[in-house]
Amino acid sequence: MRQVNFSLIFIFGLSTVFFTLGNTKPTTVYVLPWMEFTLPLAALLLVAAGIGAVTAWIFASWSGMLNTVERLGKASEFEAQQVRIQELETDLDRYRSTVQTQLGLLPSGNSESASTSSDNPAVDIASKV
Repeated sequence: MRQVNFSLIFIFGLSTVFFTLGNTKPTTVYVLPWMEFTLPLAALLLVAAGIGAVTAWIFASWSGMLNTVERLGKASEFEAQQVRIQELETDLDRYRSTVQTQLGLLPSGNSESASTSSDNPAVDIASKV
């Protein structure tokens, strides 16, 4: 890929040199009604290319800054979501332990009747009647 980049830069530079050598006639450019410039066509092309390059660089910097701000916003949202998930997991564990504790305190119907029937058979017969 470096060879392709080097080749493109070399071809662009060489074509700029040939264009500059072939276009040395002065040209007048009217920027505003009271502002005009007279320079060789090649120099005006280089100035216009320079202005375009600086504008593209400013736009790229601005876009990069906006992307960075957006990424930081998403990162803070992600961290807030992770904190919220941790809080919900803690609440869920607390609720589970509370439910388990409450279930442990409730009397079980099967274990109570089994213990009564084994302790006193007369009570078991009386409860069935």
